Amino acid sequence: MLSIDFFKGQKVAIYGLGRSGFSTALALKRGGAIPVCWDDSTAAQNRAKSAGLIIEDLRISKTWNKFALLLLSPGIPYLYPKVNQVVQQAWRHQVPIDNDVSLFFQSYSKRFPDNNSVLPKTVAVTGSNGKSTTSALICHILNSSNVNAQIGGNIGTPLFDLNPASIVKNTVMELSSYQIEVAKVLIPDIAVFLNFAPDHLDRHGGIGGYFSAKRRLFNSDRAQVSVVGVDEKEGLAITSDLRSKKKSQLITISTKLDLTFDDWSIFSDGINLFEAKLGKIVTKLDITNLAGLLGIHNLQNVCAAYAVCRVLKILPEDIFIALKSYKALPHRAELLATLSGVKFINDSKATNATSTISALNLFSNIHWIAGGRGKDDGITSLTRYLGSVKKTYLIGESALEFSGQISGFPHSIFQTLEEAFVDACKNAIPGDTVLLSPAAASFDQYANFEQRGLHFCKLVKELEM
Repeated sequence: MLSIDFFKGQKVAIYGLGRSGFSTALALKRGGAIPVCWDDSTAAQNRAKSAGLIIEDLRISKTWNKFALLLLSPGIPYLYPKVNQVVQQAWRHQVPIDNDVSLFFQSYSKRFPDNNSVLPKTVAVTGSNGKSTTSALICHILNSSNVNAQIGGNIGTPLFDLNPASIVKNTVMELSSYQIEVAKVLIPDIAVFLNFAPDHLDRHGGIGGYFSAKRRLFNSDRAQVSVVGVDEKEGLAITSDLRSKKKSQLITISTKLDLTFDDWSIFSDGINLFEAKLGKIVTKLDITNLAGLLGIHNLQNVCAAYAVCRVLKILPEDIFIALKSYKALPHRAELLATLSGVKFINDSKATNATSTISALNLFSNIHWIAGGRGKDDGITSLTRYLGSVKKTYLIGESALEFSGQISGFPHSIFQTLEEAFVDACKNAIPGDTVLLSPAAASFDQYANFEQRGLHFCKLVKELEM
């Protein structure tokens, strides 16, 4: 595990004791700092007390003038939809605000300040959809090629629970807009932007704020390699900025465009992956039979992972071997079982409409369970993808809203996932698919999408008994 040793003897306020906040507090303590923590959850407070951390209600603290820094966990809103009370306290007392991602980069650069040749490479992956798969795929390819790598950030392992830079050659980070938004220091060696779709708009004050948060990953004055998806206008805007700065080596990726004449590009026609340099195709790989990467949405993930690994000097043939052995992450179009001829698919990670499109295109004769806490765009955009759906089963906070958006399509409303599941099972016949792909966040009824997906897995397992 890592330590943060550049706040030795100083008090650091930490608001939010989820996985990343708790891990960062312990890293500060290991480095000799005095972390002062707060979380609105009593259970989180008790866990912190058990670990020897100081608990103080930062909303009403009288010691703000003693803090060197306020660290915000990603789950804590910063500016929108309204300014958090603890953030207001920090502003009032002129205490800088930062987060664990920034401290992670600072801790690495402080250990290796001048000699970049000995600095293990950091890869930061962002985008609206596909971040987890792309990050995991990069790590899998590197480890399969005997180039040791570790993975952390938004994908699960807190950054300060990772191994130190002296041990691991490459660190892959999945970064959400929440994590990028607050970080003062963002200096990955390789930065990846996959795609862009409306999401988290309330948290960022609209679509412009959401894009601005993602874009910050590419604002570094330090030379870096940038891998950018150009299938949306937002990616094109990033590449335009990077070309004008000329500090970043740029690799463009696409699943819609022939990018042969870019300086360096990776693109796919749905069957093959092409690597092109200066107007010439240098590599062509057939990527149609990758069992762990089914669906057109994974084409972009494969292109991005391939690009990163080529930067890290992995040979194309080694990348291809690793692609074939990759196993899909849980909760992402995951086949749980086929019972009496009916497939059960857990796609709980689909927390917005765009990410649900892939599953609707991938399966047939679908009994689609959707809903939760809907995003601003709801599911209106999915009406043209319902050709393979036999019936929709709407759940949760957004059920009534979603019902209005698909009013002409067969559907029913349920309070819970379990009720919807029971009805879907009654209606499904051999050759059908029962699909959980919510197109909505989980926070109305579950702590996260993993908990929602595990509940669905439990229901399927009970059906098997």
